[in-house]
Amino acid sequence: MNTITVLGTGVLGSQIAFQTAFHGFEVVAYDVDQPALDRAAERFRGLAARYVADGVDGASEGAETAIGRIRLTSDLADAVAAADLVIEAVPENLELKQGIYRSMNEVATESTIFATNSSTLLPSDLAASTGRADRFLALHFANEIWSHNTAEVMGTPETDPAVYAQVVDFARRIGMVPIEIKKEKAGYLLNSLLVPFLQAGAELLVDGIADPAAIDATWRIGTGAPKGPFEIYDIVGLTTAYNISRMGGEKQQRFAEILKKQYIDEGKLGVATGEGFYTYPRES
Repeated sequence: MNTITVLGTGVLGSQIAFQTAFHGFEVVAYDVDQPALDRAAERFRGLAARYVADGVDGASEGAETAIGRIRLTSDLADAVAAADLVIEAVPENLELKQGIYRSMNEVATESTIFATNSSTLLPSDLAASTGRADRFLALHFANEIWSHNTAEVMGTPETDPAVYAQVVDFARRIGMVPIEIKKEKAGYLLNSLLVPFLQAGAELLVDGIADPAAIDATWRIGTGAPKGPFEIYDIVGLTTAYNISRMGGEKQQRFAEILKKQYIDEGKLGVATGEGFYTYPRES
């Protein structure tokens, strides 16, 4: 694999693209329009600074160089034309993802491998729409991937074992620790542990038990963990939290309503916009 395409330049998509470029790959980053690409360019500059600030090995020389390895485009055919691997990181919406795979399959080469970064959907939910189920699997990254560097690899019964092995090797080459998952599980390993924790925090808020700051402080002080659930929601992004919560049970749907009315509709999407449950310095 030499050329990697990342579909979607949101919080995690931009990180995947930058981490891949930082490790020497040529990257094409795709999003739907020029304003989205302009935001992606800002994210890449912010990531370069963050790698240096966090002391990532080689960042003082390599972070700016990585930006030069990323090409931005809003033309899907152009984005995937030369790709050896396409990593899809578009919003968690089944119909949206299925549609983009159908479109992508028409313009990508037969040898291109498709991977989804979906955090909630099974790859089997998407395999038929890819038109290449044997060359499709899930490759899931954690947020802040330069330090939380797991890469969960999960195939379907139709995934070619050789393709699976190629993707494991790619993950290792970009500085990840490949986590090989033996069979399909919604939420993989990380989110199977994380999502119930986040939902418990959300339900405490919905039930009026305590406010986000109190819930977060209780978790941090009581466990020694660096962040509570609402701090994590802000990092993940409230749009992603909304899309996942609205598909849940009654209390999760009520939490989705809170997110929509009190935060998303007000432009408060979390760390990326400078405000969510908390306020932050805006991304440079």
